Amino acid sequence: MSNANSLPVNHHADHPGFAGVTGSLFAAAFLLVGRAHAKLAAELIPLSPDDHVVDVGCGPGNAIRTAARRGARATGVDPSRSMLRVARAITRDHDVRWVEGTAESLPVPDGSATVVWALATVHHWRDATQGLAEVHRVLSPGGRLLAVERQCQPGATGFASHGWTAEQVESFATLCRSAGLVDVTVTSRESGRRAVWAVMARRARG
Repeated sequence: MSNANSLPVNHHADHPGFAGVTGSLFAAAFLLVGRAHAKLAAELIPLSPDDHVVDVGCGPGNAIRTAARRGARATGVDPSRSMLRVARAITRDHDVRWVEGTAESLPVPDGSATVVWALATVHHWRDATQGLAEVHRVLSPGGRLLAVERQCQPGATGFASHGWTAEQVESFATLCRSAGLVDVTVTSRESGRRAVWAVMARRARG
């Protein structure tokens, strides 16, 4: 049995990213496919004006706009300038901040987020352990994490492998606990017509 930390929960970390014209094209595509994830996130973690949502790997901003429409303050973080350029161009919500950054180095103050979302992005994190350390740092006491990834079969290749197997989602849940997060749960959900894993956790109070 492999050690949880050795499992490839971030097995597409070597992806070249979404830069330039290619990034803009992907951003347009993600505007369509990301709506279901944004809807699911808002259903799983109801928001209020007291919330500050940080979306790690926000892409063109579907989930951030959903959070803002529900009254929350919202910060979208993405390493791709192309994605952020599209997000800014189509967003009219005033209480939204867009910043360039990665999961492993979030440009967000300590304890300032009540919610962190990572929707179909964790499998691109270069270091899931460091990413979760950052999540723990930026969450306020009692703050909540939601990670969503499509369900994949072992041995899948190409686009079908962009997500987690059952073993990989349990590995990520273990890493959440190792990072100091509590009340970690793994559930199977539907996002649009796709089966996804939803991992929820929170930072302990006190």
